[in-house]
Amino acid sequence: MNTKKGSLYLIPTRLGDNPPLEVLPISIKKVIEDINYYIVENEKTARRFIKRVSPNKSQSSLELSVLNKYTTEGERNTYLNPCLEGESIGLLSEAGCPAIADPGSDIVGLAHQLNIRVIPLVGPSSIILGLMASGMNGQSFSFNGYLPIDKGERKAKLKALEKISAEHNQAQIFIETPYRNMKMIDDMARVLHPQTRVCVACDLTLPTEFIKTMPASEWKTNEEDLQKRPAIFIIQKD
Repeated sequence: MNTKKGSLYLIPTRLGDNPPLEVLPISIKKVIEDINYYIVENEKTARRFIKRVSPNKSQSSLELSVLNKYTTEGERNTYLNPCLEGESIGLLSEAGCPAIADPGSDIVGLAHQLNIRVIPLVGPSSIILGLMASGMNGQSFSFNGYLPIDKGERKAKLKALEKISAEHNQAQIFIETPYRNMKMIDDMARVLHPQTRVCVACDLTLPTEFIKTMPASEWKTNEEDLQKRPAIFIIQKD
């Protein structure tokens, strides 16, 4: 008997601890209420999120598979088996959109190999929200993930991104571990050309949201405490 395959739903989550339906469309609530199989980064936070979105959903009915840096390829390759048996699966990120700066991209790639329908749902992406609010080039941009931890390598990477930005009129986007935010701002202020534009977009969608674009040199006098706050960094040299 041929069983119709289930679909893989890419379910965005909040960027912080605000009420889910303040930043997520009602379509996400409807999908979560219909799905019992999930692929998640952290079981505890995923269950809490599902509970917030759909308080009446039975937690005991949930089947969660954890996808993180410890997941083996063999384990990962079994995670879509429910889809092959006709059950739909939700892919959840810890924050924002699945498969964007997120290990879920491997699952999405596997779904395409298995001819499983992939359905992306609407939700917040800190990368896109930051770019929208930066005033920088939304026609041409590059997301570079994390920069090197080593100070010398990080400074060299900043100069390289600045050069690419100038040559291609391209906004360069990257992220940092929140407890190193202030060091990153200090490095940009010292390493980049004084007139290179720098945007820091922090706590996006939250009441504490902070978004500022100004020349690199002016960040030397920044008084806003951005330490330990999730942030997006964008530079562009005109």
